[in-house]
Amino acid sequence: MGAISTDLDLVLRSIRVALAGNPNSGKTTVFNNLTGSRQHTGNWPGKTVERKDGLFRHRGFEVQVTDLPGIYSLTAYSTDEMIARDFLVNERPDVVVVVVDASNLERNLYLTVLLLELGVNVVLDLNMMDDVRRRGLQIDSEKIARALGVRVVETIANRGFGMDELRDAIVEAAVRPRTSEPLRVNYGEEVEGAIRALESEITQRGILVEKYPSRWLAIKLLEGDPAVLNEVGSLPGGAELASKAARLAEELESRLGEDVETYMIERRYGFIKGLVQASVKGLSVERRLSISDRIDEVVTNRVLGVPIFLGLMWATFNLVFKIGNPMADAIDAFFGWLAERSASLVAAVGAPEWAASLIADGVIGGIGSVLVFLPNIMLLFLAISILEDSGYMARAAFVMDRVMRAIGLHGKSFISMILGFGCNVPAIMATRSIESEKDRIITILVNPLMSCSARLPIYVLFASAFFEGNQGNVIFSLYLLGIVLAIVVARLLKATIFKGTPSPFIMELPPYRLPTIRSVLIHMWSRSSLFLRKAGTIIFGTVLLVWALGSLPPGVEFASQQSLAGRLGSAIAPLLKPAGFGSWQAAVALFFGILAKEVVVGTLGTLYGVEEEGLIEAVRRDFTPLSAYAFMVMSLVYIPCIASIAVIRRETNSWKWTAFAVLYSLFLGWALAVLVYQVGRLLGFG
Repeated sequence: MGAISTDLDLVLRSIRVALAGNPNSGKTTVFNNLTGSRQHTGNWPGKTVERKDGLFRHRGFEVQVTDLPGIYSLTAYSTDEMIARDFLVNERPDVVVVVVDASNLERNLYLTVLLLELGVNVVLDLNMMDDVRRRGLQIDSEKIARALGVRVVETIANRGFGMDELRDAIVEAAVRPRTSEPLRVNYGEEVEGAIRALESEITQRGILVEKYPSRWLAIKLLEGDPAVLNEVGSLPGGAELASKAARLAEELESRLGEDVETYMIERRYGFIKGLVQASVKGLSVERRLSISDRIDEVVTNRVLGVPIFLGLMWATFNLVFKIGNPMADAIDAFFGWLAERSASLVAAVGAPEWAASLIADGVIGGIGSVLVFLPNIMLLFLAISILEDSGYMARAAFVMDRVMRAIGLHGKSFISMILGFGCNVPAIMATRSIESEKDRIITILVNPLMSCSARLPIYVLFASAFFEGNQGNVIFSLYLLGIVLAIVVARLLKATIFKGTPSPFIMELPPYRLPTIRSVLIHMWSRSSLFLRKAGTIIFGTVLLVWALGSLPPGVEFASQQSLAGRLGSAIAPLLKPAGFGSWQAAVALFFGILAKEVVVGTLGTLYGVEEEGLIEAVRRDFTPLSAYAFMVMSLVYIPCIASIAVIRRETNSWKWTAFAVLYSLFLGWALAVLVYQVGRLLGFG
């Protein structure tokens, strides 16, 4: 690659780059490799869909990178598709790196062709070249580069191969962008005639000529692209242009025997097929089954698929406990010693008793009782990251689609539900990929029933206290209960309030890959760091509030029933007595757990204290194994955390559905906890 001139280097200091590509093309791995730790996460303006931005410096340039949601085309229906399309079409970044799975060029190059028709400055990243070589294929990258008029780079993102070449190509493309006309796919004489007629009309009327190539705009009007039709229709003369496009499309459909959009899609794929045949060697008509295909014959089997999924989840929770418990015990012992030592040191310097209580019971007792469970949470995220990066989670969604369809829901609903194992907030945001508004609202309403990582400290505490040796089985039962409840509630909603047929579920199954240590650790840390940030903000503030309520009014014994916390808990406790946990401490913990579910354990740690005895020993005084399980069931189901409530409001744009989510989950949680305890007593487990 030629050297970049000093003069241009002085002119162009900052480069805006977008990463685009199909889902499962390795786009996010490329993003992580390019930006490393110099990245941050936020939301798209006016949206609650997560946005990832980062930067890197190369050859004197600061390159700002935006990782777009995975898309297949520029015709958008779901919200994440609209976000990616709007950014590419309207924001016009300096360079768009299209990351493609090089082992499946025919499908992946479709988005590239669409962008080149738009005249976008593209760098083509042929990723997963190790899969290409493993399949005995040879790709002539230079031939593809000449045919498309773009820079082409070969990478293996999960190994970091080709990243320097990709950085060079990005800077080179920004400094010397492609000057050729937008790519022209030959759509046949009849369609080309209609395109020329619309182009002439667009040019005469001057509609959006400064924003889009007139040919691209004509094509989109013929295809009936909803976003383009809305944009054109709002302009002077736009309604007449749209009407003419509709008439031309109707005439073409009568002559072609199919709708124009389908016909044009087929012509693009015909162009791509010719390009692939000319530039890829080793393609054969009959391909042997790949390793992925052979594994899929087992894991997506109609009979074996669901048991395999449940077995993997069961193994995950058991491993989390077997490995994580010794580390959790060590952290627990450390915080117990730290609380006792801190109280002694504060008293030794003559500080008032309340100061010692604040540090030992409030800060260390509250925060420490939550951080004890960090190893288990990190191990859970590690396991989920491995399952995701290996390609298995896509199979889990595919397998569960049969179950979801049986209750009238979409397979994408289960993808969102799986994400709920990590955190319900981004899981609710992920419902934006569901096209049907009814299916989307149902999925939002049932998603908080999925057991997020914030509930894990509660489960670990009570399972360790009362179910030693069976912690993994107990926690697995709670996660399974959440899935079953979500399915049952969704079925009821579908049969009553949201009647209708789910839209078809089409999902690409990526090939299995060996997860890289770097990628897995990045995913694990990004999710675990959220837990730590909450411990330093929401949980810290809440435990201080609980400590204050446990210390007031002045003169009362700390954390006694006469304190403000005790009075609050005593007012709520009678409602919880039928569920077996009628102590005022449990009531206060559940009350503040609405802020964040981790706060339940932090509140118990503050009210019980940890310097004289561990929290596990403290809860054994007020709970039995049966009431402990009922408490965990209540914690699983009752009222989403305040962050989930806020995102439900934003995503549904309705206080009605937000209130419904809060009220039904509160009643359901209480009713199930009572049912578990009362039936358990009748069966002799009390």
